Amino acid sequence: MKILVCGPAWVGDMVMAQSLFITLKKRYPDGIIDVLAPPWSLPLLSRMPEVNQGIELPMGHGELGLKKRFKIGRQLSGDGYDWAIIIPRSIKPALVPFFARIPVRTGYKGEARYILINDPRKLDKTKLTMTVQRQVALGCPKDAKQPPTPIPPPLLRIDTTNRQRIVDTLNLDLNRPVVTFFPGAEFGPTKQWPLEHFRKLALELVSAGYQIWILGGTQDKPYGKEIAGKNDLHICNLIEKTSLGDAIDLISLAKIAVTNDSGLMHIAAAVGVHIEVMYGATAPDYTPPLTDNKKRHYLALDCSPCFKQECPLGHINCLKKITPSEVMKSINNYISSQ
Repeated sequence: MKILVCGPAWVGDMVMAQSLFITLKKRYPDGIIDVLAPPWSLPLLSRMPEVNQGIELPMGHGELGLKKRFKIGRQLSGDGYDWAIIIPRSIKPALVPFFARIPVRTGYKGEARYILINDPRKLDKTKLTMTVQRQVALGCPKDAKQPPTPIPPPLLRIDTTNRQRIVDTLNLDLNRPVVTFFPGAEFGPTKQWPLEHFRKLALELVSAGYQIWILGGTQDKPYGKEIAGKNDLHICNLIEKTSLGDAIDLISLAKIAVTNDSGLMHIAAAVGVHIEVMYGATAPDYTPPLTDNKKRHYLALDCSPCFKQECPLGHINCLKKITPSEVMKSINNYISSQ
């Protein structure tokens, strides 16, 4: 069985997709799984043992690129794929498997994809309440029990040689236990714990004997600067100093990750780090970190979850009222339980 999976466009969703890949490998131990995915995700896919190869889809987010998709489809048409699984629910991701003439093309109904997908699945959101359940269900028989159980958690491979290289290159000191901070969230400000809270917590943790590594994407650069302050001892702003692969390896050295509901949160969970995650506009049961080693901070205000990128009420109290002292208490409880 040779399978082409059309992967999602976001870091967190791609990490959770590993649960689908693991499920497929259990069903087809000798199966070959290739993943058609954005260029940024290839280093992430390389850390998933179930994936044979990541195939670059060189398109910007939202770009139709019909000619490019047709060309890639025709190039893949001779590769002998038996089955395509299309995770996203829009038309564009379904084009390449159609152009590649893959005989079975599975995906959820939506955006009038009836010609492109010949194994359409109905998405019952009342049964499949989590993103990862919806992904894994696509790799199960159509008449399988919903939601599928058990869901295998993602488990990313660590490159210890690269990890030591980046530690040496950045001159990182491992004498203090590491707490990683992920202050960014591509969704928008309603998923971002206030920077002043991150800053206050960082100072408390340093006083308690920890060091802070701040990680994120290029767009998170100003957040790292604000949290780190001016050359504060034991607070390292590593934003723009690491690749995605480097970040995976460095996160694996951390004892704890303090994070928004973000892609790096899912990476931390997949390398075995304890998660302290803040939820505001989103629901903690929709895309939770797939680990038991977590503490979810969620106030469940009357206005939450709103799933809005900007707070309709203009205050973001759902996040502001999660205090640094509350998170510090949670961290201390976790440490004392170890």
